[in-house]
Amino acid sequence: MSKLQIIIVLAVFSAVILTIAFNVIDMAVAALVGVCVLILLGILNEQDLLSATDTAGGPIGLLFGGMIVARILSTTGIFELIGDIFLRATGGSGRRFLLLLIALVAPVCAFLPNATTVILLAPIIIRVAGALETDFVGPMILTAIVSNSAGLLTLVGDPATFLVGSSVGMSFGEYLHRVSLGGVIALAVIVALLPLLMRDLWRLRRPLPPRFPPKRFDRPVYAAFSLAVLVSMVALFIFGDRLPTHPLPPTVALIAGSLALLVGYAAKVEPTENVFRDIDWKTLVFLGSIFCLVQAVTKTGLLQLMALKLYQVFGTDLTVVALTMIAAIALLSSLLANVPVAAASILMIKGYLVAAEVVPEVAFSPHFTQWPPASIPVFVGMMFGATLGGNATLIGASANIVAAGICARHGKPVTFATFLRYGLPVTTAQLAVSALYVLALSRILR
Repeated sequence: MSKLQIIIVLAVFSAVILTIAFNVIDMAVAALVGVCVLILLGILNEQDLLSATDTAGGPIGLLFGGMIVARILSTTGIFELIGDIFLRATGGSGRRFLLLLIALVAPVCAFLPNATTVILLAPIIIRVAGALETDFVGPMILTAIVSNSAGLLTLVGDPATFLVGSSVGMSFGEYLHRVSLGGVIALAVIVALLPLLMRDLWRLRRPLPPRFPPKRFDRPVYAAFSLAVLVSMVALFIFGDRLPTHPLPPTVALIAGSLALLVGYAAKVEPTENVFRDIDWKTLVFLGSIFCLVQAVTKTGLLQLMALKLYQVFGTDLTVVALTMIAAIALLSSLLANVPVAAASILMIKGYLVAAEVVPEVAFSPHFTQWPPASIPVFVGMMFGATLGGNATLIGASANIVAAGICARHGKPVTFATFLRYGLPVTTAQLAVSALYVLALSRILR
């Protein structure tokens, strides 16, 4: 690629980010137009788009399948039931509302993709906020931030952690042993900051509306089958690697989505076209476009240069590289969707480890799993940087985009600045704590 083409790629990339940051045009439109410009200029070709599709297929499939399952579950009435229980549990206290929100979101997001968790629980959060007569924008932003942070609890909680973990052959159990505690600490940071971030809601007290008889399921058999699909999906996420076929999380999500559609079709509760109409296509298009833009950046060769630069600056000091990855990838993830940033960074880090002779060149193969223990904190640092860095801005993670879309559909658009007001303080504190965690992990595995 010529110097002029490299300049064009970086200019287009920067223009897309700036137009989104300053809310000039819709983020999906900005990203899609940026890709089209690079195609028309001959910088992105058919092979590049196929490569981007190959990388994006897993995370997008994970989101798409989860969206379908969430959409079918929304017709069962279970959200109304949980919402009533949640509301009564708050006792009219804003403090309880916020703490219970974290207690509700975090366990769900440990086993479901973060954007799916936001879709599933948004009706409950909005309903309870309305009953407490408070604005739901803050709680919805908190839901996205908690879901991103809780994505660190398990390998399947966030597409970014799945990408990084699967790239080094990390199993579900290994992830729990080495990374999950960091997710717990990240959630504890949010709890500590709540009185400052949401001071008015933290002090809120409201009388609860009169209690009504608990709502019963109109179609209990349909609800049972829909919940069975969800339970099966979670079970396959956890135990799928023990099956002979070893289905990956994106495959599991697509299978579950297909079964959910079958259950909905058989019950004739709602036409299938309505389910597809309500899928958040804008988020999927945005992520796909961003993957294409990252492919263009990868094509410039800048990632390879950065890998060599890492080796020249830090040598074989893997602990310093791990800490650097937390900060650098977090910054990139705050400006760009964290999933494609993680995908691109994997190639850069593998290049660095090969240059540092920590692993042989065969490590570029997707099937290589013989990673020295001392190299694991580098990948863990990438997970923290990508997942927690995505908390900083509106476009940092798919859960943020989904939450903003839901708020907009309910008449409350979320601007870049509004999200930044909540996300930046949380991200800064979480990254500082995660750096200490990675430092401790490095000493244990040294």
